[in-house]
Amino acid sequence: MNNLFDLTGRVALITGASRGIGESIAKTLAAYGAHVIISSRKIDGCQIVADAIIAEGGSAEAIACHIGDMDQISSIFSTIKEKHGKLDILVNNAATNPYFGHILDTDLRAFQKTVDVNIRGYFFMSIEGGKLMRESGGGSIINVASVNGVIPGAMQGIYSITKAAVISMTKTFAVECAGLNIRVNALLPGATDTKFAATLVKNEAILKQVLSHVPLNRIAAPDEMAGTVLYLASDASSYTTGTAINVDGGYLSV
Repeated sequence: MNNLFDLTGRVALITGASRGIGESIAKTLAAYGAHVIISSRKIDGCQIVADAIIAEGGSAEAIACHIGDMDQISSIFSTIKEKHGKLDILVNNAATNPYFGHILDTDLRAFQKTVDVNIRGYFFMSIEGGKLMRESGGGSIINVASVNGVIPGAMQGIYSITKAAVISMTKTFAVECAGLNIRVNALLPGATDTKFAATLVKNEAILKQVLSHVPLNRIAAPDEMAGTVLYLASDASSYTTGTAINVDGGYLSV
């Protein structure tokens, strides 16, 4: 029987992959045979991850891209098309959450930055990635959303709103791209021990409140998100599209 998780010969682009969940996803996809393109705003961190993958016998390269910048989005896909001629897997993981506070105090700058990256960035990354996939017969897009897109996080109003939009975006792209053999799904992480979530994880009062709603009674490690993405990127999920998978220790079940 064929290994349903084998990604040999496939090209995968992971954004926000210089650390945290994105780094874990990149290393996992590479371990299963994919050539992974490590992307984030700054090339240095991306190159460190790419070098680590190569040192372990995997295939990787680093390309900087700020998904809040439309020109950089166009540039990275032009590079991928010229160098590889295709894209099989796109993981939209890069996100921003610049404001932590009461929603009534959200300023325009924080609003615009969050929307530009978390909604516009995901949308146009999916469009450009989807066009490459359409040319080569299909592929898999995985959007990293959040449980906050289902239950808004305290003091994280605009971030939660954008993650709800990502869930809706996932379903919309899935329906419209199904005939092109492009599957589109979302990962909904719960509280995870990353630098991105440090405001939550390092605040004892907030962490205690969060864990009171997590049946497993702990936060996740970044590596615990990667297996679900591997499933969604591989042939193991060939009949799965338009879904949002919770990886949250049971948070949304309470």
